[in-house]
Amino acid sequence: MTDRTPQSDSTPSAFEPSHHSPLSHEWQAFWLAVGFLTRIPMLVHIDYSQKLMNQCSMYFPLVGLLLGTLYAGLFALFSLAWSPLVCVLLVLCFHLFISGAFHEDGLADSVDALGGGYTVEKRLEIMKDSRIGTYGTVALVMALGLKAALLMDAQSIWLALLVAPAICRLTPLLLMVFLPYVTDPDKSKSKPVAEGFSRIRLWISCGFTALVAVVFSLWLPGLWLAAATAIIAVAGLWGWYLQRQLGGYTGDALGASVVFCELVFLLGI
Repeated sequence: MTDRTPQSDSTPSAFEPSHHSPLSHEWQAFWLAVGFLTRIPMLVHIDYSQKLMNQCSMYFPLVGLLLGTLYAGLFALFSLAWSPLVCVLLVLCFHLFISGAFHEDGLADSVDALGGGYTVEKRLEIMKDSRIGTYGTVALVMALGLKAALLMDAQSIWLALLVAPAICRLTPLLLMVFLPYVTDPDKSKSKPVAEGFSRIRLWISCGFTALVAVVFSLWLPGLWLAAATAIIAVAGLWGWYLQRQLGGYTGDALGASVVFCELVFLLGI
């Protein structure tokens, strides 16, 4: 989850509820989350503020479900013409495009920093470097390769593509609540997302993610257990490691947590 702030069209949209209402506020927060996590254009005018940027985090799992719907739909469409392996690789290419390789970039930066830095200051310095190193390259190649292999091994590929993005985007929210943010706030655009995330909004996100896991367990029994295990294991172990190595988390570390959670979840199903 690298540092970026979405830009919105300044023209109000017919999709947008009346201004200054709670519904309008949440509607804008949702679209801000869409713009933050994807390349999808925001269809509403956003009254941008740090508070709104922070509150939009609640919608990360919902945005993940929307992405998963796109991935599953594309897989079904591609399956009319190509083999499952080709379809999976095409969907992964689309994922990297529509998300701007957002979380994958965070994984590469995090692994470069944690593998090549010997002090907290040096690790943070490496993490801010836009160049990718050996550690990051290896981690990125292995993560994408393993993801493709696990999708091919899944009992239901379309279902895995559908639910994994929603379930695994809860993990960074847990890290945001329980760990301090350590990147220089004067140089980071992710700070408004991370600072002071409400636990009430976290519980709403948890409830939504649990509902997704339980509903789709009707098609794949045990999916809810794989989801809970992946979220708790990655948030716990990755959070513990970040606390030891950095004293907290960064935007890149949040992105890496999504990739790790997806891999553990796919292993589980």
